[in-house]
Amino acid sequence: QVQLVESGGGLVQPGGSLRLSCAVSGSIFSINAMAWYRQAPGKQRELVADILSGGSTNYIDSVKGRFTISRDNAKKTVYLQMNNLKPEDTAVYYCNADITTIFARNHYWGQGTQVTVSS
Repeated sequence: QVQLVESGGGLVQPGGSLRLSCAVSGSIFSINAMAWYRQAPGKQRELVADILSGGSTNYIDSVKGRFTISRDNAKKTVYLQMNNLKPEDTAVYYCNADITTIFARNHYWGQGTQVTVSS
């Protein structure tokens, strides 16, 4: 059974930093793209950043220059380094991974981790 477990959320003041981690476990053949999404209260879930298996990355405009997505393929983990956090970054952050097992290829979600930016 494939599981994604996130960690690293919390409460931080504006201008502060947090690093989110998402570790994949289970019987996996390969991990393709990995991504971070977020969902603020009353808003739809949005893609924040993604990273392909080869390392190419994409970001939404509002986080460019502040957030960095990276992955450690050996550890089957994706990270999101968030710097210069703003109140509008407050949301539940979810990781997503495009994973191939011996049975099928599917997208899997983590349980979410709360990030609150407030003074």
